[in-house]
Amino acid sequence: MDKTNLTGSYGFRLDWAPDSAVSDGNSNASLYTAIQEQLGLRLEAQKEPMEVVVIDQIAKVPTEN
Repeated sequence: MDKTNLTGSYGFRLDWAPDSAVSDGNSNASLYTAIQEQLGLRLEAQKEPMEVVVIDQIAKVPTEN
């Protein structure tokens, strides 16, 4: 959920690789740390109400060839 109150489109570059990726010997920072250090944004875990769509069943309708 976006609570930044920022409007418009932004272009940015984030240099990050998962911990399991091969690196040049430097330890990779967590994604959260990389976002905060490089973009100045902080991700926070919060519970928020939101709409959810649940699909109980789906069937493929046969079509003619």
